[in-house]
Amino acid sequence: MTTPISADRPLWVPSPQRVASSHVEAFRNWVNDRHGLQLRDYQQLLDWSVADLPGFWDAVWETAGVVAEHKGERVLVDADRMPGARFFPDARLNFAQNLLRRYDDAVALQFWGEDRVRRSMTWQELHAAVSQLQQALRSWGVAPGDRVAAYMPNMPETVVAMLAATSIGATFTSASPDFGVQGVVDRFGQTRPKVLIACDGYFYNGKSFGVVDKLRDIVPQLPGLEKTLVVPYVAAAQGETLDLSALPGALAWDAALAQFPPSKVEFVPLPFDHPVYILYSSGTTGVPKCIVHRAGGVLLKHLAELRLQVDIHSGDRVFFFTTCGWMMWNWLMSALSQGATLCLYDGSPGLHGNAILFDYADAAGFTHLGTSAKFIETLGKSGLDPKSSHRLADLRTVMSTGSPLAPEGFDYVYEHVKADVCLSSMSGGTDLVACFTVGAPTLPVWRGEIQGCALGMAVVVADDDGKPLPDGQKGELVCAKPFPSMPLGFLVDGSLEKGEQKYRDAYFARFPNVWWHGDYIERTAHGGYIIYGRSDATLNPGGVRIGTAEIYRQVERVDGVLESLVIGQNWPVGTYGDVRVVLFVRLRDGLCLDDAMIDEIRRQIRANTTPRHVPARIIQVSDIPRTKSNKIVELAVRNLIHGEPVRNVSALANPEALEEYRRLRTELESD
Repeated sequence: MTTPISADRPLWVPSPQRVASSHVEAFRNWVNDRHGLQLRDYQQLLDWSVADLPGFWDAVWETAGVVAEHKGERVLVDADRMPGARFFPDARLNFAQNLLRRYDDAVALQFWGEDRVRRSMTWQELHAAVSQLQQALRSWGVAPGDRVAAYMPNMPETVVAMLAATSIGATFTSASPDFGVQGVVDRFGQTRPKVLIACDGYFYNGKSFGVVDKLRDIVPQLPGLEKTLVVPYVAAAQGETLDLSALPGALAWDAALAQFPPSKVEFVPLPFDHPVYILYSSGTTGVPKCIVHRAGGVLLKHLAELRLQVDIHSGDRVFFFTTCGWMMWNWLMSALSQGATLCLYDGSPGLHGNAILFDYADAAGFTHLGTSAKFIETLGKSGLDPKSSHRLADLRTVMSTGSPLAPEGFDYVYEHVKADVCLSSMSGGTDLVACFTVGAPTLPVWRGEIQGCALGMAVVVADDDGKPLPDGQKGELVCAKPFPSMPLGFLVDGSLEKGEQKYRDAYFARFPNVWWHGDYIERTAHGGYIIYGRSDATLNPGGVRIGTAEIYRQVERVDGVLESLVIGQNWPVGTYGDVRVVLFVRLRDGLCLDDAMIDEIRRQIRANTTPRHVPARIIQVSDIPRTKSNKIVELAVRNLIHGEPVRNVSALANPEALEEYRRLRTELESD
């Protein structure tokens, strides 16, 4: 019999055995011994970690066994500056070396390409493939600071590409193959890779989709590109020969690597702040922001989260449903550092009646299963009951992120997936390629709440003036002290220097010397957190952050559309579980929005961005509200649609335009 869910008690409490065997408990004991402290629980450990940042991050370094040529004595300099603080300024290390510590015949990578492809790669085989690609990259002139881009599914070759690039000191950047031509050019065109690694196609929902035709349009638009390497994913799965006749000069993966016999991987030691990744976070104006992340900072922050927050051990089998265009792919990669097996999946999670991921979990023995809050919601609506249909014998942690997990999602996991799991809801961002609020294996799980704040993160719930709010009140998520994975900055015209002001404006302009993240958040009486979505105009459908500018650029190409405004509407109404994209369009005089134009707008967006960008609703309006400086006011419209007050109406050039959107609220709620 299922125990009724009660708001008066937690959904899950860790057993004494689980607490005792956790990394975070061993870490607490280590800190107590090293520093002569008596920290008794997670909250006291958290308080210490924020009060003594150098002590905490040095302890993470030591207990995680960071591999480095030189550590140096300085842990944190200029701690009072954000941006500007630097961690381990004297250290020299290699990112890939810390992920490739293990070398044996155990499985390092397990891969399912929907139900079409199943492969695995041992640690020895992974080292061999990395060494071959490393040699190929060097033969093509790739050196520290160059960029290697992957337009790839979440498959073993993508992991090999990242490790080979970062072993040399090249910066790795990636996008998923469902991106259209313009979406790829908007990203890689700014980062200017020397080498592009791409697939010939991919599978989704049982169908194959070609990529070579898109590559034919993409490659000429990437300045500085010298080599294109194509992985025959679809061709190999279908027993066909890779056809590169449409891509003169492109090389096939197998043929290119076969020229170089496997050998020992060479690791170039580099400064802690050497750039390792470029990720993309879309804003409300212009092309996506190119966020440059530092190798040591990403490594150290991921080590803290993987070990202390989700308790990954050597031999664990770790899965996260993600594409290579989401930061969770980069996060997942770092689990290699723990000697864990990465369980990779590419394609639709909806196959086999939404059960394919649980089929995979049983076959591979997942210890950790990560997915989006949106997928958990979908599972709840589908009626799937993995608790009765699957064993899930090894599963001990379920991770959820991307968007806030609704209380009903917590209910579903414990009632229909597995009762004895730590449900680790997490929230962070591409901006830090990590988390602010996280799970913790020694804390209880309360319905609808993230368990706590990540160790070492000075998270504060602030009011509009930046002042801390008491528990139970909603406010802005800010971080009052520096952390290692703060990005190096933004690339503008290929330069970090040119992007410095843009970087400062994004996170530090609202509250000087404090990181402002743009999430609307509340700290609970249990010390947990509830995220209520974005406090800025960035969209977040299905957990994928989308900048409104990406949609505007495509809508403006549709004949007859004069201008548009897009928002994210909490959906279903009254929840904070997900958002749907709603687009308002103002048309040329005399035109009426009909089904044909709606289809054209959707096709244009889908073809040049991703299916996630396509609006759920498109509505014709007579006017678009804007400020006196001619900026459209997305937040004002979003607030109206959600029945929330509109601030700074006096700053609008046409405040009367808001009335139309106020009337549309009822229509959008009644869909």
